[in-house]
Amino acid sequence: MSPGAVDLDRTAHEHADALRSGEYTAVELAAATVDRLRRQDEALHAYIAIEEERALADAALADEALREGEGGPLTGVPVALKDLIATAGLQTTAASRILEGYVPAEDATVAARLRRAGAVVVGKANLDEFAMGSSTEHSAYGPTLNPWDLDRVPGGSSGGSAATVAARGVPLALGTDTRGTIRQPAALTGIVRLKPPYGRVSRYGVVAFASSLEQVGPFGRDAEDVANLLAAIAGLDPRDSTTAPEPVPDYLPELGRGLDGLSVAVPDAFFEGAEEGVVEAVEAALDVLEANGARLVRGVDLSLAPAALPAYYLIAPAEASANLARYDGVKYGAGDTGGPGLWDEMERTRGAGFGPEVKRRIMLGTYALSAGYYDAYYLKAQRVRTLIREEFDRALAGHDLIVSPTTPGPAFRLGERVDDPWAMYLSDLYTIPANIVGYPAVSMPCGFVEGLPVGLQMLGRPFAEGTLLRATAAYQAVTDWHGRSPPVPDEAGRAP
Repeated sequence: MSPGAVDLDRTAHEHADALRSGEYTAVELAAATVDRLRRQDEALHAYIAIEEERALADAALADEALREGEGGPLTGVPVALKDLIATAGLQTTAASRILEGYVPAEDATVAARLRRAGAVVVGKANLDEFAMGSSTEHSAYGPTLNPWDLDRVPGGSSGGSAATVAARGVPLALGTDTRGTIRQPAALTGIVRLKPPYGRVSRYGVVAFASSLEQVGPFGRDAEDVANLLAAIAGLDPRDSTTAPEPVPDYLPELGRGLDGLSVAVPDAFFEGAEEGVVEAVEAALDVLEANGARLVRGVDLSLAPAALPAYYLIAPAEASANLARYDGVKYGAGDTGGPGLWDEMERTRGAGFGPEVKRRIMLGTYALSAGYYDAYYLKAQRVRTLIREEFDRALAGHDLIVSPTTPGPAFRLGERVDDPWAMYLSDLYTIPANIVGYPAVSMPCGFVEGLPVGLQMLGRPFAEGTLLRATAAYQAVTDWHGRSPPVPDEAGRAP
């Protein structure tokens, strides 16, 4: 079978069915996928590295398992990994020059679990450097473009992962979410992304940014794909003390339960500042939820939610300044050895290795943690964080879900906000609260504004991500937004 004979527009679970039936092999699927990725990446630049040799080797192992009647829903299915997830034997850069040439000795826990599940890693996806950005324009390896409009950003920081799934390059991908950085790009590219509750998925082997906020999570095109990918990576990890001993449920039975009986809170705070077209698309989605059995409750008080944005931009840079202190050019990664002494070489390494956005956040964080300012800034932000969590707990005590737009507007143009950090940060206004409180949240496509996707966000109770998947599946069963494909790049990898 030639690579072009494999239908790459299928979802992951459709590929799994085809592989089990013998319609094509995992090696044929991997070869066709790599071929498409290479052609698409001329337009999208979604990848820092496409790993053909490793992909074909893993696919051959998947075929062997399938021939022996073994394997699960991910066996032989192509997956992309955000390039801050460590992969043994493959370079992991975090899209930064300071980690250029760094090859980890072992897989991150999530990468190891995917390999055990039989998934085929086809490449390392582009991102904002060290996940610090909302547009994937802050990559040391160049920006990723949005497949719906190549003049626009795909969101960030997991823009490469989102763009390649949206363009039907791969059916599945992993990203990380520190302030909505998989939900926001999912919304801007028209796919599904779930942020698990904090502690559900191990962060061992993931390049650290803000340790109390970030969580690895899945990208897919429908609820079933996201559920299968989450099930493969979730669960307690003795190498990550922040993972919770909560049992991982079977998500698939939840997908057929529908919306009957679900109470959905609609807070006004999450609609303030949203563009008119976004509000209209989200309101239409709420009508669908209500028509199919959900009970909408409007006016729920979440007046502290907007405070999550300034709190985040004190907490996250403070944690980043501590986490990134380890990059000195001595132990691993790139180093500038041209200085007269060790300290001078460290300064030269960090000055040349970090990009401007990373430097900005390191300086903000160092200032917030410095003597005389810790109480006024970092400690106060943590107190606000507690108040926000208490407010969300009150709202979720009486409701199953909190709904909102995922982003205030659709994808913005390349370069439009690069020199305006505050405008860039406002892209995450509605997604940050879920990271501040540590609760699960999902974004799914719910419409379009001038040809660009709009996302609906749902936030749930701690470790109740099954309810989010249930609601997502029910909505997708009666709508077709998730089935729409971007017009570019075309099958030949060309952009019109």
